[in-house]
Amino acid sequence: MTRSPTPSPSSPTLNPDDKIPKIPIEIIAEEEMALIEAAFSAAAALPATQFHRNSRSIRSITLLSKRGISACTATGSPDIEDSGRVVGPGSPQKNKKHRVFKPFLHQFRRGRGLSVTDITGTEWCEKQMEFILLRGKPKKTKAMKAGSARHVVLEEEVIKRVKVHAQSAEDVWALKFINFIVGANQLLFDGLTRELPLMGFVEGVWMVGIIDEIRMPVSESKRFPILVDTKTRVQAKLPGEPQRRNGRLQLMCYKYMWDSLVADKFPSQKFFDFFSLNPNHILSPEIRENTAKSGFPSETLNDVIRYFGNSCCLLAPAHDRLLLRYELQEDNSLLGEDEFAYEPDWVKDQIKSCLEFWLGKRKATYPPTDERWKCRFCKFASVCPVNPNPNSSPSKTE
Repeated sequence: MTRSPTPSPSSPTLNPDDKIPKIPIEIIAEEEMALIEAAFSAAAALPATQFHRNSRSIRSITLLSKRGISACTATGSPDIEDSGRVVGPGSPQKNKKHRVFKPFLHQFRRGRGLSVTDITGTEWCEKQMEFILLRGKPKKTKAMKAGSARHVVLEEEVIKRVKVHAQSAEDVWALKFINFIVGANQLLFDGLTRELPLMGFVEGVWMVGIIDEIRMPVSESKRFPILVDTKTRVQAKLPGEPQRRNGRLQLMCYKYMWDSLVADKFPSQKFFDFFSLNPNHILSPEIRENTAKSGFPSETLNDVIRYFGNSCCLLAPAHDRLLLRYELQEDNSLLGEDEFAYEPDWVKDQIKSCLEFWLGKRKATYPPTDERWKCRFCKFASVCPVNPNPNSSPSKTE
């Protein structure tokens, strides 16, 4: 069975005449492990979500994996890019006799790395992020569930799911890299891919994320991939500047990671050491069988990463113009687009500022006075010292 994606409107700067090609898809994938954006080191026996993208220009079938279940985090339910960490060497352990302060990065992201949503959540409100880490993430609202459902629909236009069980942490990570390899092939041959996992070493820490959509212009002589993110809105209006700023930060983080991957050699040994992985671990028979069918037979995680590096060499840096799309949840109609330029110095400063919080270099800060309206939507407002009206209930929509 094949499906063709519905082209999203493109902005003038991004060549409005470019048409997104129809992409036939053949499904093969695995079990959905969590919401949408990055399981990068799940517990050894957990099943990993996997997808297959079958480009018409590529005869072989390749598997694609998605985020994993958050097995043992203190943040409660997994976020769009969140996943469980591997319990084992390098994972934090509780000391029952003595409580020694550890930075949040080491307490809660030791075996998985920071997700891009960790960065954007910290930029939104550091105190709220602190509450989430220490008290657990609140239940998803109706609007949040609708947003996740919309992303699943967009994803299934170019990806179909199949169940494949990962038997080790090495298997889980191998699926992530396989996802990238297949998505990169789909982008190069068909001009469009969605839900592409990223992983990289950024500003001294490992960071992971999943890009909503990547388009390849067809009318430019030198083609630079265009990164796109779709946001859904409950109200039929565009968001205010703080939300737009947060969305821009997310896309700029993706470009920063993407450009680093295509420009630099992936630090594989540093990756193996940080996540306590055995590069020579034999992958599960199911994964080895699928990689062979896909055209890049791999026995070990190290084999997969070599193919991953080869894929990165074929890619160009992302376009300097990034695109945020805003849709109305009610009918998926387009409310508007925010096309903006990449600001490398600004995004680096934002990441460094967030890392000061995650590395325990300073206490959590609060939003500036003119952005304290955010408290109306915060589930922790009743216990937050800065909230002027602690007895009020949080609003349900933005």
